[in-house]
Amino acid sequence: MNPFKALLAPRRRELPFPVPAGSTAAEAAGVGVRLGGRPVLDSVDLTVRAGEVLALVGPNGAGKSTLLAALAADLPVDSGEIRVDGRSATRWTAAELALRRAVLPQSAALAFPFPVEDVVRMGRAPWAGTAREDEDDTVVAAAMAATEVTGFATRPFSALSGGERARVALARALAQSAPLLLLDEPTAALDLRHQELVLRICRERAAAGDAVVAVLHDLGLAAAYADRAVVLHGGRVAVDGPPAEVFTGALLGEVYRQPVEVFPHPRTGVPLVVPKRLA
Repeated sequence: MNPFKALLAPRRRELPFPVPAGSTAAEAAGVGVRLGGRPVLDSVDLTVRAGEVLALVGPNGAGKSTLLAALAADLPVDSGEIRVDGRSATRWTAAELALRRAVLPQSAALAFPFPVEDVVRMGRAPWAGTAREDEDDTVVAAAMAATEVTGFATRPFSALSGGERARVALARALAQSAPLLLLDEPTAALDLRHQELVLRICRERAAAGDAVVAVLHDLGLAAAYADRAVVLHGGRVAVDGPPAEVFTGALLGEVYRQPVEVFPHPRTGVPLVVPKRLA
């Protein structure tokens, strides 16, 4: 039985339905956000589609995490509108929104030393009282196996390393089984193996019909795994398209204020982005 039922909103809520690949899962329409009196996002338009991995990239301060938080409806917008599953995000109840989007924040912290399995099981809370509640054990086990955290299921979350916590937090988001997965720097604390693991999971979720949005700093990972990349610059969308088309040396050099070289991988053809360095 899910131990977190008491935290839930009332059980009467509208459940999500599967949508065809290519359908709009979320949208930002003319979105503007100000933080501390400073404009962080300015007239951003963005469409997130089912069946795709969308990478949000750009330099520090470009607005990537702010845009992700706005798409999650965790951050109110000052202008424009966020729509999730065809409806303004403000028109969903918190419980209904939790059924439609799962969020992985940059850092994972808990005030109490919950065992890892209980932390992952928290992701199933939105489904309590629905017909899919019986799937809890199966979904939790699958999420833990996918993120390779099953081996320390009984350990306190507080006793884990940063990378282990990041994988447990991802498992919790996966267990939520929402059709929109929003990940803020999911590879930041991970070693090489687990960076690849996380992006493979993103591809698998997209292949299963979900929409995945990931804030990434590693342009190589974005190029290798994303269907689309949105390059943010100064709170605006500089370019939106397949990485092979939009990752150019001229654009990235201007946005990052660092000369770069872009060339195809000799085996896969995927763009490789490296900074220009003195010999």
